[in-house]
Amino acid sequence: MDLSNLKPAEGSVKNQGKRIGRGQGSGKGGTATRGHKGAKSRSGYSKKLGFEGGQMPLQRRVPKFGFTNINRIEHQGVNLDTLQKLVDEKKIKGSVDFDMLVTMGLAGKNELVKILGRGELKTKLTVTAHKFTATAKAAIEAAGGEAVTL
Repeated sequence: MDLSNLKPAEGSVKNQGKRIGRGQGSGKGGTATRGHKGAKSRSGYSKKLGFEGGQMPLQRRVPKFGFTNINRIEHQGVNLDTLQKLVDEKKIKGSVDFDMLVTMGLAGKNELVKILGRGELKTKLTVTAHKFTATAKAAIEAAGGEAVTL
């Protein structure tokens, strides 16, 4: 091996191809492969998001209706039958709090939790959550437990 036959490692150098827009002598001068006229031939051109070439975009063709309240507070619902199942599987005993629900994957750490009344609770539990439905609160207290609002 000597200086006359040195080569870069395989795959380390990407072939850049012809440099465009560097004069007529290069064979890629003039329009520099952009074609003639139109927005795409200009410098600074960038297609707007959802642009369909002047056709009415899908986002504007589809009818919109209803109302979305920006101040709505979303709660992650956890039903009583889910809590009873966890008790049966011996994953919880005595009390359930927000941190426990997060570690079990029933709620996210930044979510608010609301206990819902589906199913029945047979075990005495102290449940701590952000909100309770009336039926859930009644069922927890009927089982001898306690519903604590955060």
